Amino acid sequence: MTTENIPPSKSAGRSQDIFAADQTFASLGLSEPILRAITERGYVHPTRIQADLIPIVLSGKDCLGQAKTGTGKTAAFALPALHMIPKDSALSVLILVPTRELAIQVAKEISEFAKFSGHQVVPIYGGQPISTQVQKLQRGPAIIVGTPGRVMDLHERRVLSYENIRYAVLDEVDRMLDIGFREDIRRILGSLKNHPQTVFVSATISPDIEKLARQYLRDPEKIVTAAQSLTVSQVRQSYFAVERWDKRKLLLHLLRKEEPALTLVFCRMKRTVDEVSLFLGKNGIDAHQMHGDMYQTKRDKVMVKLREGGLSVLVASDLASRGLDVDDISHVINYDLPEDPEIYIHRIGRTARAGREGVAWSFVCPDQGDLLTSIESLANIEIPVSVYDDFVPGQVPADIHAQRELDQTRRQNSMESKSRNPLANKPDATDLTRFPGGLVPTQAPPKRLGGRLTTRRR
Repeated sequence: MTTENIPPSKSAGRSQDIFAADQTFASLGLSEPILRAITERGYVHPTRIQADLIPIVLSGKDCLGQAKTGTGKTAAFALPALHMIPKDSALSVLILVPTRELAIQVAKEISEFAKFSGHQVVPIYGGQPISTQVQKLQRGPAIIVGTPGRVMDLHERRVLSYENIRYAVLDEVDRMLDIGFREDIRRILGSLKNHPQTVFVSATISPDIEKLARQYLRDPEKIVTAAQSLTVSQVRQSYFAVERWDKRKLLLHLLRKEEPALTLVFCRMKRTVDEVSLFLGKNGIDAHQMHGDMYQTKRDKVMVKLREGGLSVLVASDLASRGLDVDDISHVINYDLPEDPEIYIHRIGRTARAGREGVAWSFVCPDQGDLLTSIESLANIEIPVSVYDDFVPGQVPADIHAQRELDQTRRQNSMESKSRNPLANKPDATDLTRFPGGLVPTQAPPKRLGGRLTTRRR
């Protein structure tokens, strides 16, 4: 189970608006096998988005749901599917997600909910041999979780039929549009027969999402919850002010000093992932990397090691931030702050699993104050600064030092130039010699030419 749904008994002292404390999953009308799976995992009260969305979906209506990252959107659309769709109804549920990691994560979570209902769930995504996925689809699973590209590929191969789909979900709609899946979504939704019940869930609802919903949802209910992210409420966050050239040194210092159990280090670029993991390895830290340029088989091996506790530090790109579903991650380090504050929430949500508290550290450079403020605004908290007195910053690199000296010289030359030109120090002074007769215009001409200029150029 992800951070999306942690029992209130394990989160005492956190924001109570996350959960609908006056309701239980049983009161939502879910079937006994689903309730058994939920109860076995220790969950009692649904989150706000779950309490609002599940009854609407169970009533058969289309729905557009918005809730902050980390509030339980996956369970909100998955539990009704398990309740409504018979386990032997082949290829009846299609859930579209933006990334392969998220496809794996969502399928895993739904499978846990389906422990006693018997529903088969299959993730399909690029990077895995298509023959493997074809074999799984031929067994007739009830629920498919897939990325748009692989879904269309298997449909064109006539392996994944849309004929029996009764329930369709677009998860992380905002992210899918950002990635560029707009036309793929239109193709898939436009090809579904008999207008199946359709649900959109998203952390944000933009005008583009509203337009998409009007086109493919029938008289939908719109749900917007303002509950705080459960992720934010249970992760201890802080940041370190650091120069860019000192980040690797600071990272090594933190890992040696704190000795965290299992740490994820997130970088913005794949090249940085490789450079940081190589640097840590050379300095005695057992670090592995994961990003989009790695073959899927290698990424799968890293994930197996991660889940089995066979590694202590994983350096990853943002591609991995939505698909890492491991309970024992103790620390998340934002080596590079993401430009999108939503990605920050996804990143820190990889820790604080199964009711545990987590730790998130962020490296903030001098010119990233506005970015930090945007993150704090989304999370609705003030992130405190941390300082290690025993950390000694390195020397300013030669090229940076040279550039700073050049900038200083230019500023001095500019000031000296202004001091030699009296008019330059008087913003209101006007050089009358530039105007015939000494007449200085004080406003624009009363009329301007509004037509196009005709030229001989073709």
